Parts: sequence; structure tokens; C-alpha cells
Amino acid sequence: MNKPERIIPKNNSERNRFILKYSLRGLLSLTLLFALIVLFKELYFDHDPEYWIDKFYNNSLVIHLVYVGSEVFFGLFPPEIFMFWAIHTGDSLVYFLNILFFTGVSLGAGHLAFWGGRYLAHILGTRIHQQKMVVKYFPVFKKFGGLLIIIAALTPLPWATISLVIGAVGYSYKRFSLFALSRIVRFVLNGFLIYQTGNLLF
Repeated sequence: MNKPERIIPKNNSERNRFILKYSLRGLLSLTLLFALIVLFKELYFDHDPEYWIDKFYNNSLVIHLVYVGSEVFFGLFPPEIFMFWAIHTGDSLVYFLNILFFTGVSLGAGHLAFWGGRYLAHILGTRIHQQKMVVKYFPVFKKFGGLLIIIAALTPLPWATISLVIGAVGYSYKRFSLFALSRIVRFVLNGFLIYQTGNLLF
């Protein structure tokens, strides 16, 4: 099986369009999430804060388990939703520990998906390229290589799904591990923005 190692495409214009497209999607998604949080606060939270705090903020184990499930099962919910939740769970240290937990789980889910892709490729052989998840992203990977890992780590592209595809096509685990560290940047930046915004809103 071929092991493409190229991190950027030869066509810089195409690469830049790819980066811009998903960077804008990431910004749009974050803006939409902020807007939904504001609406939730105005329409529901402010009318009965004790109810929402008791229902969600006092059930940290359940929320953490939901987050783990979301990250492992291909990103059912954006991590930023859980960052907003973490604002109400305690002081700055508790928030920081939650962000650290969210980051570790997300990175771990990516690595788990990578090895899951390797296993599926071993079981299915050449038929792995015919599977629904792989068919959608394999051509993108062939074109952009390791850049796809970085973009998936930083934007709303499905992180676990991309990691599975990367593993399935036989990509270098060392290179994947290196590029996957860019996932930390998303959690640090968005965690900081949400901390500042959350303190203003709530």
C-alpha cells in the first residue's frame, strides 16, 4: 500500500483556497455557537438559572462521559459546547483542568481512530477505499496529505473520521502524531475565547 508523505500540495493556490475555506467554516461555526449560547441564555437560562445549573452543571460525570462518547464516535458535538459548560463548574483552575481533559480525550480519540483505520485496512484490504467514510475523504487526503490532518485538527472537519482515514491509507504514525498536536491549538485558543466571553455573558 502506498504511503504518501507530502504535507502540502504542489499547487499553492489550491492549498490556500483549501485552508481559507475551512478556516472560514471554523470561524462561522464558532460565531454561530456563540450566537446560540447567547440565545439560550436570554430565552432559557436567565429565567430559571437554578434549574439549568442543577440539571447540567451539577452532573459533571454525565457530561464528561457524553463528551468522551462524542469524541470517540466521530464528533457528535463540537468541543466548544463543553467548554461553555465548563465555565460554570468552578473557578479558573477547574476550567483549566476541564480544558486539559477535553484536549487529552480529543487527541486520544484521534489516535484511537487512527489505529482503528489501520485495523480496518488490515481486515478489508483494498476494499477499505470503497467504504463510505474513506471514499469521501480519501481523494482529499491524496491531494493535500498531512495538511488535511492539521486542518481537521483546527476546524469543524470531523477529527476522528479524518484520523480513521489517515490510518486506513497507511500514513506514517509518527507524522500523524506530530501533525495531530495542532489539535491543542484549537482547544487553547477557543478555550481562552470562551472563558473571556463566558465570564461576560454569565
